[in-house]
Amino acid sequence: MAQANTEAHLAITLDGEQQMVDFGVNLASAIDKIKSPLLILLNGDLGAGKTTISRGILQGLGHHGPVKSPTYTLVEPYKLDLGKIFHFDLYRLIDPEELEHIGFSDYLSEAVLCIIEWPENGGSYIPQPDITIDISLYQSGRKVTLDSQTDLGKKCIYQVQQK
Repeated sequence: MAQANTEAHLAITLDGEQQMVDFGVNLASAIDKIKSPLLILLNGDLGAGKTTISRGILQGLGHHGPVKSPTYTLVEPYKLDLGKIFHFDLYRLIDPEELEHIGFSDYLSEAVLCIIEWPENGGSYIPQPDITIDISLYQSGRKVTLDSQTDLGKKCIYQVQQK
């Protein structure tokens, strides 16, 4: 049985916080067009801009107000026109099993969008994402790389490339 090609790749360089937010807003536009639940994993060193891109995504989907990193609470819920969105920050997660205790699988099944920072700390509890975003320092800005893992992720990245 042939498997569909679910790979799409996008690499861009962004300079400054506003470009990171704007990129998140553009990604939100693509997410909104997909109209299907998505899981996005954000990878990068401390201070790379994971929460900044998350802020742009949430603002692009209609959130007004601050977007804080849920470093201490692990998850920050948002109820927007698109549906339920959960922003996770697993930086301080000590044991991946803690995700079971907070009902992580329930969050995933209820969400239209889950954004997870520091997904490596979740171990095997983290399912295959639709999109993985890697952020790294590059000259005076950031290199942001998106890779799809599913057909939905591929469709979303193609939408971003059309902008």
